[in-house]
Amino acid sequence: MQNKIVVRYRDGRTLKGSTSDFVPAKSAFHVTASDAGPGVPPVLVQVADLKAVFFVKDFGGDPAYQSQQSFEGSRPPAGRKIKVVFLDGETVVGTTQGYQPDRPGFFIVPVDPDDNNERCYIVAAAAQSVTLI
Repeated sequence: MQNKIVVRYRDGRTLKGSTSDFVPAKSAFHVTASDAGPGVPPVLVQVADLKAVFFVKDFGGDPAYQSQQSFEGSRPPAGRKIKVVFLDGETVVGTTQGYQPDRPGFFIVPVDPDDNNERCYIVAAAAQSVTLI
């Protein structure tokens, strides 16, 4: 299965494309860039170089959209509420099923159902703080 992803590197670079071999326990995976022409080989991505992998609905998104960063009381969230502040200051709020401080990374489902991100894999070393809320 091909997943649409946006790879964000710690140095600020971004790579948009698709992957079928991302596995959290592995140190690398391949991305076929969304703008790659026929016959262009996939890019080998080293997880240690990353900030996060965003599994997206579409590559364009809406740059003007302000994502909701708080939980509403109308429906209980699935999983543990979590807030991540990256070293570059970006903040992601959502829920997680598998955060453990000693692991190299974990998944978050954003709190905002209208967010372009369906889920995010956070590289723990790129986080300034991780708070269960």
